[in-house]
Amino acid sequence: MSVAPSLGCRTVIAGIGFHSRTAAAATAASCLAHLWLVAENQHGTWLNLLMLAMVAVCLPCVVHIWRHGRDGGLRLAGAGRRVMASALAMTGVHAALLLGGGAGGLGHGHHGAVAAAAGAAPSGSGALLGIIALEITTALFAATLLARLRTQPDRVSR
Repeated sequence: MSVAPSLGCRTVIAGIGFHSRTAAAATAASCLAHLWLVAENQHGTWLNLLMLAMVAVCLPCVVHIWRHGRDGGLRLAGAGRRVMASALAMTGVHAALLLGGGAGGLGHGHHGAVAAAAGAAPSGSGALLGIIALEITTALFAATLLARLRTQPDRVSR
């Protein structure tokens, strides 16, 4: 991203602040969605534990990215990398659940065998696709934030 010289580095830092807040909000939305799924308790114990572990990894990063987004630096980059890696890992898990959700799959079918036999998509497929889209969006915001941090000029005092 190029910034006109007249705008100066403050605009770049402000843009990174907005971008980091957006990444933090997307990550927080993902955490809330997973907590809601755990509260519904429609999944097996191992899936509930996996979702709680994901929230435990992502929530401290959300707080860090939200609070220190304008500062940039290595700590923000580390939090961004953890968010991106976690979102991509959860995308893979959700895709595996979606593809294996039929009879005898990974246990996320939600009556998928009956719907698949009738020629329709399983009822949980739409929700899984929505979660996958949210995770991909979260990973995208984190990845683009990391890219912006790499191109950020040396630390500029506010």
